[in-house]
Amino acid sequence: MQIMQDIRCGHCSRMLARASGFVELQIKCPRCRTLNHLKAESLLRPPSSAPSHQEAPCLHNRSSPG
Repeated sequence: MQIMQDIRCGHCSRMLARASGFVELQIKCPRCRTLNHLKAESLLRPPSSAPSHQEAPCLHNRSSPG
């Protein structure tokens, strides 16, 4: 069972909706007309099973010879 989360306007704090699962949401506040854009928290932070190190990007320039 998923817990319902209150979705509130970031500008005036009016409750806009309740949701129990979303990936991305855009909702316009009828009071102050602010467009609120929310993303699921699980997308904002890396999964806990991800390795703690990060790989360095490849710096080799493929357009140069050799």
